[in-house]
Amino acid sequence: MKALIQRVAKASVTVGERTTGSIGHGLCVLIGIHRHDTDKEMEYIIRKILNLRLFSDEGDKRWSKSVVDMDYEVICISQFTLESSLKGNKPDFREAMTTEKSKAFYEKFLDTLKSQYKPEKIQDGEFGSYMQVHIQNDGPVTIPIEMKPQKPASSEEKSEGARSQGDNS
Repeated sequence: MKALIQRVAKASVTVGERTTGSIGHGLCVLIGIHRHDTDKEMEYIIRKILNLRLFSDEGDKRWSKSVVDMDYEVICISQFTLESSLKGNKPDFREAMTTEKSKAFYEKFLDTLKSQYKPEKIQDGEFGSYMQVHIQNDGPVTIPIEMKPQKPASSEEKSEGARSQGDNS
């Protein structure tokens, strides 16, 4: 799972002429979901979003307050392109979770994020839609976070591994 976290003065998402989410000071978070992501990766990313110290305190001490400390807002946008790699000059999306699975995973991510903060402070885009994201980056501050999932070993891979180990003895 990947998150591109941006400290913003304001941010909003529109689909066509309709605004789906809008915040003032806070964080704009682009979320990429890997095909092998689990709750473990989700929990790590949520913990980072809520606890990263990206804001100054009242005495203007930099990097001392989190979005929670400041009672600021968070807007999340699902972005499968974060899980791309390049094949020459063309993006390859095979590591991204399928649309069907990622929709449920993303909804669970939002629900979990809301349960760990204030639901009214969490906004989002519109999953699977062509969105316009309007960001006024503050700083600019942009922090990439990634937690790579453990690839589940299939029985075929286990067999190949056992054969390979046997060949080396």
